Amino acid sequence: MEKKISHKSGISGNLTVPGDKSISHRAVMFGAIAKGDTKINGFLNGADCLSTISCFREMGIEIEIDSNSVTVHGNGLHGLKAPQNILDVGNSGTTMRLLSGLLSGQNFTSQITGDSSIQSRPMDRVCTPLKQMGAKIYGNASGCKVFAPLKICGAPLNGICYTLPVASAQVKSAILLASLYSKGKTEIIEPIPTRDHSEIMLNHFGADISREHEKIISRPVEELHSREIYVPGDISSAAYFIVAATICKGSEITIKNVGVNPTRTGVITVLKNMGANISISNEKTVCGEYVADIHVKHSKLRGTTIGGKIIPTLIDEIPVLAVAAAFAKGKTIIKDARELKVKESNRIKTVVCELKKFGANIEETDDGMVIIGKENLSGARCESHNDHRIAMSMAVAALAAEGASIIENKECVDISFPEFFDYIERL
Repeated sequence: MEKKISHKSGISGNLTVPGDKSISHRAVMFGAIAKGDTKINGFLNGADCLSTISCFREMGIEIEIDSNSVTVHGNGLHGLKAPQNILDVGNSGTTMRLLSGLLSGQNFTSQITGDSSIQSRPMDRVCTPLKQMGAKIYGNASGCKVFAPLKICGAPLNGICYTLPVASAQVKSAILLASLYSKGKTEIIEPIPTRDHSEIMLNHFGADISREHEKIISRPVEELHSREIYVPGDISSAAYFIVAATICKGSEITIKNVGVNPTRTGVITVLKNMGANISISNEKTVCGEYVADIHVKHSKLRGTTIGGKIIPTLIDEIPVLAVAAAFAKGKTIIKDARELKVKESNRIKTVVCELKKFGANIEETDDGMVIIGKENLSGARCESHNDHRIAMSMAVAALAAEGASIIENKECVDISFPEFFDYIERL
């Protein structure tokens, strides 16, 4: 299916965005292995998070979904049951990688797979540390890389000290989940900080996880205990409207109750560096996570350099930041972002390919892209590449481009933001 989007100016109003995808995944997983009932308010009803629910239902966890919340009836740390069917994560890399860690310490064998995109994404980065802990994981090998489907034979695990070679919250979280079933403490050395939702929420459920500078230490506990969870708005979803309001003339919006965890706010830091008029208000802490309102006005942007340690804090927002750069004055360089190549699409190639259709001056590099901003772009027919972040980023470009644009295969936004195009229409 396709969506037509015409040039808009004067975007205004207050809005809320759907619940944080990373936190929604983790709330279901941790609630399933906690004792008692966990109520999740603000859960993201996107395809990826529903895949997580489906996998845990296969393992005997009763989960209720209503219009406002999800309730997970947890069976405790050792209460999962052997699935009768292959666990299917759909398009969700988070589900695949975190489940790999959780399943490694169970007393049963399981198989886990996903769609064609998942089966093309490397799993060796998570299998390597888990095998060092004693996990028995078998997958499709291609050279030194491992791909899904995976077969995981539950085994006794031991704590390890592991330095993350790639800044990856998914790998870190898989190790932390395996550490709950390990003998002895586990230490994870994280040279470049990544999103810390797992550490925050696991401790909220009663885990024993601490940080000493670059080192994260997890010690086994007897049990996790259910909690009520409030999921803030996803800053990755908010980013599309932050950029749209910044580049569309006459715009002013407020996005309420957005998660502003410091490991996720790189997009705001970069946009402010580019000259964006963004302010934060009504800050509070909910279930250990920072939450606030974000106010944005149209701004004249200037080019910048994006790279180094800030990349893990905005890796999912690089496609829409590239859109912002396409309208900024001067040159923007995005570097140190090779991780974009192993997302739902190769986001370096797909961003460059699609923005060129609008007339953007953008070139691909080995680890990012170089963009020379223009005052105006022209409407275009775009392909989503079945990647939700490409579809939504090109929709933002369409709002600011002259004329009308078409986004093909728009339904992929259901992965993280099912109502995205409804929001666009309302704005």
